Amino acid sequence: MEAMAKPNTFTISVPKIDIKRFKGIAKAMGWLIEPVQKEEQYDITRTAGFRAAMDDVKNGRVTRYDSLQDFYKEIGL
Repeated sequence: MEAMAKPNTFTISVPKIDIKRFKGIAKAMGWLIEPVQKEEQYDITRTAGFRAAMDDVKNGRVTRYDSLQDFYKEIGL
């Protein structure tokens, strides 16, 4: 990079077949390429606990309370 100018950052999608060529062009231009790591998305619907809870609701294995105080009484708080 010349004269320590602050670089702009871009996101470019490059087909796998062209990555080698793109890296060559970037190197010739003096560009810095840093692959972006994708953030792992947590999907609660894929957990066993979620599926079990939905099965309980579907099959009526739930208890409903009129108030939070009623719930606390039931569990002994």
